[in-house]
Amino acid sequence: MYEKVSTKLNFVEREKKVEKFWDDNDIFKKSMDSRKEGETYTFYDGPPTANGKPHIGHVLTRVIKDMIPRYQTMKGKMVPRKAGWDTHGLPVELEVEKMLGLDGKEQIEEYGLEPFVKKCKESVWKYKGMWEEFSGTVGFWADMENPYVTYDNNFIESEWWALKTIWDKKLLYKGHKIVPYCPRCGTPLSSHEVAQGYKDVKEKSAIAKFKVVGTEDEYILAWTTTPWTLPSNVALCVNPDETYVKVKVQVNEKNDVVKEGEEDTAVGTEYYIMAEALLDPVIDGVYEIVEKYVGKDLEHKQYMPLFDYAFNNPDGTVGDPGDRTMVKNKKAFYVVCDSYVTLTDGTGVVHIAPAFGEDDAKVGRKYDLPFVQLVDDKGQMKPEVTDMAGVFCKDADKLVFQSLGEKKLLFKALKFEHSYPFCWRCDTPLIYYARESWFIKMTEVKDDLIANNNTINWIPATIGKGRFGDWLENVQDWGVSRNRYWGTPLNIWECECGCQHAIGSIEELKSMSDNCPDDIELHRPYIDAVTIKCPDCGKEMHRVPEVIDCWFDSGSMPFAQHHYPFENKDVFEKQFPADFISEAVDQTRGWFYSLLAISTLLFNKAPYKNVIVLGHVQDKEGKKMSKSKGNAVDPMDALNKFGADAIRWYFYSNSAPWIPNRFYDEAVTEGQRKFMGTLWNTYAFFVLYANIDEFDATKYALEYDKLSVMDKWLLSKLNTVVKTVDSNLANYKIPEAAKALQGFVDEMSNWYVRRGRERFWAKGMEQDKINAYMTLYTALVTIAKAAAPMIPFMTEDIYQNLVRSINKNAPESIHLCDYPECKEEWIDKQLEQDMEEVLDVVVLGRACRNTANIKNRQPIGTMYVKAEQELSDFYKDIIEDELNVKSVTFTQDVRNFTSYNFKPQLKTLGRRFGKNINAVKEILAGLDGNKAMDELNEKGTLTIQVAGVDEALTEEDLLIEAAQMEGFVSESDHDVTVVLDTSLTPELIEEGFVLEIISKIQTMRKEADFEVMDRIYVYADGNDKIAEILKNNAETVKEKVLAENIILGDVDGYVKEWNINGETVTLAVEKACI
Repeated sequence: MYEKVSTKLNFVEREKKVEKFWDDNDIFKKSMDSRKEGETYTFYDGPPTANGKPHIGHVLTRVIKDMIPRYQTMKGKMVPRKAGWDTHGLPVELEVEKMLGLDGKEQIEEYGLEPFVKKCKESVWKYKGMWEEFSGTVGFWADMENPYVTYDNNFIESEWWALKTIWDKKLLYKGHKIVPYCPRCGTPLSSHEVAQGYKDVKEKSAIAKFKVVGTEDEYILAWTTTPWTLPSNVALCVNPDETYVKVKVQVNEKNDVVKEGEEDTAVGTEYYIMAEALLDPVIDGVYEIVEKYVGKDLEHKQYMPLFDYAFNNPDGTVGDPGDRTMVKNKKAFYVVCDSYVTLTDGTGVVHIAPAFGEDDAKVGRKYDLPFVQLVDDKGQMKPEVTDMAGVFCKDADKLVFQSLGEKKLLFKALKFEHSYPFCWRCDTPLIYYARESWFIKMTEVKDDLIANNNTINWIPATIGKGRFGDWLENVQDWGVSRNRYWGTPLNIWECECGCQHAIGSIEELKSMSDNCPDDIELHRPYIDAVTIKCPDCGKEMHRVPEVIDCWFDSGSMPFAQHHYPFENKDVFEKQFPADFISEAVDQTRGWFYSLLAISTLLFNKAPYKNVIVLGHVQDKEGKKMSKSKGNAVDPMDALNKFGADAIRWYFYSNSAPWIPNRFYDEAVTEGQRKFMGTLWNTYAFFVLYANIDEFDATKYALEYDKLSVMDKWLLSKLNTVVKTVDSNLANYKIPEAAKALQGFVDEMSNWYVRRGRERFWAKGMEQDKINAYMTLYTALVTIAKAAAPMIPFMTEDIYQNLVRSINKNAPESIHLCDYPECKEEWIDKQLEQDMEEVLDVVVLGRACRNTANIKNRQPIGTMYVKAEQELSDFYKDIIEDELNVKSVTFTQDVRNFTSYNFKPQLKTLGRRFGKNINAVKEILAGLDGNKAMDELNEKGTLTIQVAGVDEALTEEDLLIEAAQMEGFVSESDHDVTVVLDTSLTPELIEEGFVLEIISKIQTMRKEADFEVMDRIYVYADGNDKIAEILKNNAETVKEKVLAENIILGDVDGYVKEWNINGETVTLAVEKACI
């Protein structure tokens, strides 16, 4: 029969056995093979980097990405699940640098590019085994034996085809642009990479004084948040249409503006030019406006540079500044105009350094300003900056402040906090830096990007329209090149004649080259050595040195994993676009974007139809997890502590997937207890009694017409929940599906089983007992299948024992079964509605008992119920039995037992009535509560007279409390009111004692480790009152506890002292020898 089921919730060990069963029997492969003829449902797995360890956030992504494909497979779909590895890029290089003890690009090149790249290739697989173990433990099914690997030649060749296609569309170009640049890694970053590395930092901004040429004490005040760029200043910019002023101020010995009342500290006079609108926040002292201008009036006004570094020679020798109006034969150090300057902060005057800002560069081109870049590609100040040479630019801020202070050219240093970009790979502050880079012209396809995005079902929709949609509205050209070593080489060859050519395949490369090896590896340095013949002049063309952004690798996986278009054309077309993808919210500007960008460029369609965006996993306090904070959770530790199903269930049920999850022990165990524990104990209950009765479900049929109302109710609820969960999962409503499953399991256990236990205890195998077994069996097997995609381990365990143990012809695994179909004919909405009302009444009845402090085992005489519909006697009997009430009476008028107290809501009535509010309190206190409530319900208002004036009050104006009549307790919710008569007769009190005694004896049976069907002797000693009650109710007690006899005045066997309703008594139980 069925294997005995322990009620100990030791899920971890069971899960290991299930995982071994899956592996030993190739269940995943069989689940794929069995659906080969099914409709294709494509899932793309965003490739993790194998040289990084899994973290707790990966559990969330894995369990979402596993569950939907499992569900679709059970629905009959063929769901390809090819795993992949993201193998290129800076994370790998940084790991290898660390391993080899190298620091930066110079040392890498000294070490040797070929051995370095070989080490990168090896390093990629450092944690592969850990990832595979992690995926197996969490129950993530994917084809890991045949993954796609982004460093593979076939994958790269497909990317080259894509890049050539983009080149042919004239969307790939080389240009000088201000790019976000990491000086540590020596490479620019794309805009979507920058978006992943912002941090809040505290820094100092500067308001500097630029002396106007031809004056002694007149200055233009300009503001900058990057003081290290001031040595590269060549102009000041104002808004041409805003109002600017010259103000006169007095300064003291510290060169600060003199404040009102401190005029005697003045030692000199100065004049400042800035925006009028910003005078007060900037000038902390007395000032007098002496002139007004519009910004355009200031254009071409010449000023003296703060520093002379721009005139120095590249070797650091001091150059001749001349009259300080020209740099590199171009006019400099004058005021320019542009509307990008705003008056939201600063002084309304912005310093211009065209090498370090896109707006600056644009203004520089407009006015043909000189290009001064006094920071090198390591982020260090160049030799020209003589007294700061070699200092990292961000560290040079304090030296700039110091120098300006000594020259009395620092007006103010202001502390401020802002969000600043850091390299998401190595955590170095980024700088905006003029570089020659390769770009994909995403701005050209902006409208297509937006149109394609509008076809995607974003979950939640707010991210697709908001965060992601806004990103697309402001899309920038994709800086796709990287000045690094380990990555997909950019497939552009250049000739000295100016010709550029994009190679789209290995075959094309070999056809144009005389020195391409047959087994060419498409990586540096091997590909760098391959030259091709220039189609224009016939000379040698050399490949450009850059590799490409590794996000282009991951965004190319839909076609590159199949080596499309070189082979597998039909497979790609069948599996594109994906039906479903899912990753964390930070991928909106990562993988989600790169997929859409490349798909739009190549195919002009969205690469995925549905995307679930996941929130981040936080600690108990809602803080980001990190090793440095000590609040990070090791995923394997968590999985080995709770088991995969418990963590899976927590992530499914806790909140909407896109909301951050607070992960902590109590939250996981609570979900495990409520759902998994309840389901497991219900399953254990069935197995216990089915084994006692040797009940084999294959030998019986579920005959619907012979079922009781409770059986039909459970089957109705079962099919309603199957329909609900099926619909929710089909529409990616995961918490809703979990809630429906949990609600059903709770009602199956705590209502159906609890109310029907005696049916399973009955002797023999009467039809009613068969009905109970078959109904519960059907419910358990069906709900296990419905929950299988979510908790795959536990449901497999249940299925193997309940189904496979008695039917070897059944599918080998629950995951080879079809998803259960709803039997509409078994759904009885009226029956469900009636039972829902019963449950509502029971909940309110229990609340009344709690209020009256009357235990559940103490019978009560009468209960009154006011509801929209009166239930039949069948349901009344259930309520009476459940609440231990002798009589339930439905009535439409409970005013004899309840009333209402009214008080004014001071928030709304306090201001309205003012000093009359106390009179209002008295009037409301004196109302007939029931009549007032009737009026309020009927008219929507309650009219009272205050100071001779009729005043209408709404429900929002009133605090309404239900008032209890003496001897009665009432509770209401929505349209149901329950009233308990709390008076107890001696007969009711005695019956309460009997039920308490039975409960204590049943507890002792369990504590003494008796079997369910063991017959016993009961002993009682030490209390005459209890002895008398046992004597009067002996047969009832014996029947309930399976006792052969009750012995009074003595004890034997397992003995325990109890306090029963204030009476102390010693009870004992002993196994009867029969």
